[in-house]
Formats: sequence, structure tokens, C-alpha cells
Amino acid sequence: MTRYLHGHAAPVVAAHAARTVESSAAYLAGHLGEGMSILDVGCGPGSITLDLARRVAPGEVVGVDSSPTVIEHARAAALEAEDTRTRFEAVDAMRLPFDDDSFDVVHAHQVLQHVPDPVGLLREMVRVARPGGLVAARDADYEAMTWAPAHPGLDRWLELYRAAARGTGGEPDAGRHLLRWAHEAGLTDVTATASVWCFADDEAREWWGGQWQRRAVESGFHDQVLAQGLADDGEIAHLVEVWRKWTASPDGWFVIVHGEVLARV
Repeated sequence: MTRYLHGHAAPVVAAHAARTVESSAAYLAGHLGEGMSILDVGCGPGSITLDLARRVAPGEVVGVDSSPTVIEHARAAALEAEDTRTRFEAVDAMRLPFDDDSFDVVHAHQVLQHVPDPVGLLREMVRVARPGGLVAARDADYEAMTWAPAHPGLDRWLELYRAAARGTGGEPDAGRHLLRWAHEAGLTDVTATASVWCFADDEAREWWGGQWQRRAVESGFHDQVLAQGLADDGEIAHLVEVWRKWTASPDGWFVIVHGEVLARV
């Protein structure tokens, strides 16, 4: 990954820090057991990593991310949780600094959509997974997102997001491609599933819509949209207003579709 579309502005990190195994890796949860070793690739601020660690204690759990800044957030979260076992390291996921056959589970949440070579990353994840271990990945599918009330401004937001993501070398509709990518990476024992996030009550609308009111102007999305010449600040301001109106609507409903793969190595 050379350019991470979202960046690590405060609203992005806060959103990622709210994720848990239950909300973001439920398809994997039933396969976890005491004493397992786990590598969490693209761990961000570490909330999923620390939840995984609680579920496999006293197993070894390592979270890695390309950003030293967000790794510091993860280490701070571990200190706050009084977790002295889980390690966080800033590394290049395409060149993981671990021996072959090192982990029982290698996990990545919302990572493959952001890398230019998702198949190559999956192969690297397979390399460090033990024979009989699991490789797990979950990614959103942006084109499959849907919402109500309909609004051309949200259509434009999605158009800009998908264009900006592709401009950074990513694939915003990754969810639908995970099974193919897993096969191309040489995996044959693969289970593909799907799940959703649904924002449809006042609290959820305030969280998701409020997040995008900030991210439209404070995150890497804003910077990339401008840098790639996809829109100007006037249109960005309009997107903020669109998200504000959606957030305030009692009928506001937003669904994010995710693809998932769980592969036995």
C-alpha cells in the first residue's frame, strides 16, 4: 500500500477503534480457541486485535500496520486494557517479518481493498500461517452499499469514493472479489460468506452520518478527491450537508455489505 485512502485523521481512527470481533469478525469467532496464535494484518488502532487476544488468551497475538502513528494508538489501547501480551509492530504487510508457518490464524479486516496486489498479500498471509491454520479476510463492497432516503448527493459521494479508491490503487468493491482472490492465491479449502453493518436508529445514524460529515473534510478521502481533481471544496461542502440531512432523517437507513473468506491452509 503506497497511499491509504482514509488516512489516520482523528475521526477515522475513532471509527476504527470502535470495531470488535462481534461487529467485524463474527465469521471467524467460532473458530478461535484458547492458546491460539494470531496475526492481525492492518490492525489499525488495535480494537479487533485486543478482542481477538482476549478470546485466545494466553495465546500469542501480534497486530501489524504500515502506519507507525496508528500503531502507537494500538499500543496505548493495550496499556489501557492492561494487556501486556499483545504486540503491535509497524511493518510492510507485503513483507511480513515472520517465519513461515508462524501463526494459527492470520486475519485482515478491511485491508485487501486498499492494496494494489491483494492476491500477493493473501499469499504472504498464507506463508506465515501454519499448516492446518486459517487465513481470514473481510472487506466492504462499496457498489453494493444501499440507503434510504434516496439522494443524488449520496450517489455522488459513492461515485467519488470509488473513483478516489481506484486512484490510490485499491479496489473499493473488494468484498465480491475475495473468493476469486483466495483461489488465485492458491487456497482451495475456502468458505465464502457475507454480512452487513446496518445503521438505522438515531444513535447509529449519528455515528455513521456524523463520521462522514467529518471525514469528508478531515480525512485522506478529502485530500485524495482534491488531489485527483475529482471534485473541489465547494462540492465537498455540499457532501457534508447531504450527510447532515441524512443523519437528521428519522427514516435514514444505510447498509454496508461485506464479503468474507475463511480458508484452511
